[in-house]
Amino acid sequence: MIDVLVVDDDVRVARINAAYVAKVPGFRVVAEAHSAAEALARIAEAPVDLILLDHYLPDENGLSVVRELRALGHHTDVIMVTAARDVATVQAAMRHGALQYLVKPFNFAGLRAKLEAYATLRQALDGGGEAEQAEVDRIFGTLSAGAIAPELPKGHSPTTAELVRQVLLAADGPLSAQEIAERAGVSRQTAQRYLKLLERSERVRLTLRYGETGRPEHRYVWVASA
Repeated sequence: MIDVLVVDDDVRVARINAAYVAKVPGFRVVAEAHSAAEALARIAEAPVDLILLDHYLPDENGLSVVRELRALGHHTDVIMVTAARDVATVQAAMRHGALQYLVKPFNFAGLRAKLEAYATLRQALDGGGEAEQAEVDRIFGTLSAGAIAPELPKGHSPTTAELVRQVLLAADGPLSAQEIAERAGVSRQTAQRYLKLLERSERVRLTLRYGETGRPEHRYVWVASA
């Protein structure tokens, strides 16, 4: 079983998330915490495998909790589960080692996909030993593949696809390919390539905005429920 600590300042939300986790085979919630201090104390008392961590906590934010855990030598895996949608927070979470990032509000299917991808990753890593490039790619792809598509076409990176997805999720409205490229830190050509892929899979909707020149600007918005 994968032991999970659910951290959210809202007691009601924490209970809902814990109930969701309990419905996924192979996972069990061992505790809930409603502040950064409570979460850190719980980990110090009895380590867990995974933390579902809200960013907005009453004493510190979720990223501070992750930094403190790492400073204390805890390698507990973290999935951010939060309403924080700004790209800066998403990027900071990635840099601090959060394995997944789930934006509120979400449904059970959305959380289940993240947990199942995490379980797949643990299974892939349990074997130990050495890995060829194909195996490395498969391991890195397990976490984001479920959020984007079961299989990406050859030449596409699950990590880049997930980054484009997070930019779209964090946006307040439709974005141009150039805006997405700048926020994701990739070239405009790369952004367009992944946007076309996501549009074909009906995860992204293309809209047109007409400017003074009369030439429409392509703008994109994320539409997938999960």
